[in-house]
Parts: sequence; structure tokens; C-alpha cells
Amino acid sequence: MNVWTRREFCAAVAAQFALARRLFGAESGGDGIPRRPFGRHKDVQVSIIALGGFDIGRNDEATAVNVMHAALDAGINFFDNCWEYHGGRSEEYMGRALEGGRRDRVFLMTKVCGRTYEDAMSNLDDSLRRLRTDRIDLWLFHGIRWNDDPDLIFDERRGAVRAALEARKAGKVRYIGFSGHKDPSFHRAMLDRTARPGAPLEWDAVLMPLNIVDPHYHSFQLEILPVVVERGIAALGMKALASQNGRIPRELGISAQICRRYVLSLPVTSLVCGIVTMDNLWQDVAIAKQFKPMTAEEMEKIIARTAEVGATGRIEPYKTGDYGCSVHRRKYGLPVQ
Repeated sequence: MNVWTRREFCAAVAAQFALARRLFGAESGGDGIPRRPFGRHKDVQVSIIALGGFDIGRNDEATAVNVMHAALDAGINFFDNCWEYHGGRSEEYMGRALEGGRRDRVFLMTKVCGRTYEDAMSNLDDSLRRLRTDRIDLWLFHGIRWNDDPDLIFDERRGAVRAALEARKAGKVRYIGFSGHKDPSFHRAMLDRTARPGAPLEWDAVLMPLNIVDPHYHSFQLEILPVVVERGIAALGMKALASQNGRIPRELGISAQICRRYVLSLPVTSLVCGIVTMDNLWQDVAIAKQFKPMTAEEMEKIIARTAEVGATGRIEPYKTGDYGCSVHRRKYGLPVQ
């Protein structure tokens, strides 16, 4: 990892804000939610906020479906999910919500936990059945957080990347990427695998934690985001409020609006938001519609305000604890630490 001086740190963040303005302009939603191009796939446009599958699965089915219908009608056309969320309940709820022609209005992302070909194909079959669809727009390898994850996924004989490539060829998957929130070094390893001569694919998207404390500890914003953007990979943000239940607003007194606005001022395609209730939805829709990029002065104030608390990683326990997709590893006796 780079060791940043205060001056280098501020310059790097300011450069990212400036790049976002060049890529997206000083966009404002007006009466709608702004949309941005999906990385190098400029013909695909997705809303700057995405509905997160984990939190929607905390509801009962009727509530979850109502919230998703309202989100789609409000202009959110990017829905996130994962094979493991709530034992498959999140995907099942989303599949129900996308019936009646709504599936074609959504850019649908879900994630695969299996690292072997067989497990990945099994996960895909489950996801397609639960989501009641014949295709996934974006399929991510979920929870990259162990040293051997890249080796397992890219194993020539048994690796899950073969399943992703076959699924894409068969039209079951449009785009392929990966996610994780433990340490930028794991993202770097996955990026390096597809940068090599003869690599079987280039990533279409990378999902990473981005928030106002991330730059101070194991920073995805400073270490990974520039690489992703340079390669034309769609940068997707998550955990704008840090952990579930919004630790930054609760513990630091910094509003959700400021937190989300900071991330959306970066060169990201979209930000996955944890939405449980209608109140959560309307708050995030309003933030997206009223979005205005931060200025350099606003950014400097945020950096100064969060420097001390951000330096320890305390607000981001997913970087310091045992968070991630462990199902497939425990199943096959692989270490989870």
C-alpha cells in the first residue's frame, strides 16, 4: 500500500473529483435520477443509486415488493443482490417484485459465492430460478477476501471463471465482475489476473466500499478506484454509511446526504444503497435527484473531519473483522481467516 502524505492525499482525492466532473459533468437529476454509463459499455446507462439486495431482504415479502416497485417507478433501474443473502430470500423477493414485465426495466446484478466451476454453476441456477429470469445483467464473484480466492477462481481445471465465461456465452450472464470489502490488496490481485497477457476476460465491473472514512485506512478509493477507472471498468460503490445501520451518521453525526454525495462525487458508475423502508427509499431518491458534485473545499473539510476516526478502521469493521462470503469455504473445509 502507498504511504500518503497529507498533501498527496488531498491532491489524489481532488483529482478524482475533477475526473468525475469530466466524465459525468456537473450533473443534476432535475425531476429524475441521473444515470451514468456502465464503464466502457457506454450504451448501458444505470441510475447513480442502486437498490441493495441485502437490506431489502430484511423485510417481509409484501413490504419488500412494495418498496422495490416504488424504487423502480421513482427511476432506480439498478438492482443488486447475492446468492447468499438471507439464505436466498432476497433473490426470491426480488424475483417476485420483477414479475409482470418489470424485469426488462431493471439492470439486474447478483453475486456468486462458489469458487469452483460446479459451485458457481449451481449458484447461477439457484439465482436464475429465484429471480425468475433467464439472464443476469451483471454477475459478480462475491466477497473476495482471502489470499487464495484468485487462485481458486482462476484455476484452469476447476475454477469458477470457466462457469462465468460459459454462462456469458450462453446468454445467461451479460457482464462479469467481482466484489469485496476486506482489503485493497485482494482487489489488486483480482485485477492483476485479468491484466496479464492471455487473460480469459477483462472485468466489466468492480464493487468496493467507498465512503468519507475509507481514504484513511486500507483505502479502496486511493488504491483501487484509479486502476478501475483507467481500465474502463465500471466502478461501483457500497457502504457509503460504513457498516449496516449507518455508523457514520450515528457515530460521527455526518448526514446520509453528505455521505452519499461524497461517493457520488467520485468517478463511480453507481452507489449501492441499503434500503429497507419507504422512508429510506424516499430519502435516497431525494439525494439522487438533488445531487450536486462536491467542491474541493467541501472535500477538504470532510477529509480533515474524518482523519482521526478513520485512521483505525473502527468505523469499517468489514475491513478488520470476519466479513465476507464464507459459505463455500466452510462447505469445503477451506480456512475463513
